[in-house]
Amino acid sequence: MPSPVAHSLAGLIVHVVVCRDDVERSDPWRLAVTVAAANFSDLDLTFKCVDGRNHHGNELHGIGCAIAAGLVGALVFGILGWTRPWAAALAVGLAYATHPLLDYLNVDTHPPIGILALWPFSKSYYKFPWPIFMDIGRTLDWTTVRHDTVAAIWETVLLAPLLAAAWHWRRRGTGGGPWPGASKASR
Repeated sequence: MPSPVAHSLAGLIVHVVVCRDDVERSDPWRLAVTVAAANFSDLDLTFKCVDGRNHHGNELHGIGCAIAAGLVGALVFGILGWTRPWAAALAVGLAYATHPLLDYLNVDTHPPIGILALWPFSKSYYKFPWPIFMDIGRTLDWTTVRHDTVAAIWETVLLAPLLAAAWHWRRRGTGGGPWPGASKASR
């Protein structure tokens, strides 16, 4: 599994792309909810404390949970009176979906190998044959800490240019991007 660094960068990329203007991009609540959604799937790591089994990569990593997160987000953001609640919900759903995507692209050394990426539509585990991301260790010894630090640096090297490109694309001459009402005045 990639580290929280990679998942947070992916959530930040989604946040930058989905937000219509600088006001939305600088909203700390939208940012926090989107980045949290990108990391939420790893909550299943805590389930090992309950029964001693590895639950990572199971149902919480399925596309069904990403869809559910977006729908719940739409409901909650609507109730809370957020502007453009469906856009915020889209950001949550997409950010959540980046988690299984990144986990699919990594080295996996903890059985079951792979993730239930298409759950609930399929109960098959999926694994990319040519991993891009390094596995993250789950112990606190110096060898693992050094390895995880190198892995986080590698993730940053891969994802920071995507974040910079997203930021540049959203700030380019069209102002806010392809959404209605996005203009230079909205910047």
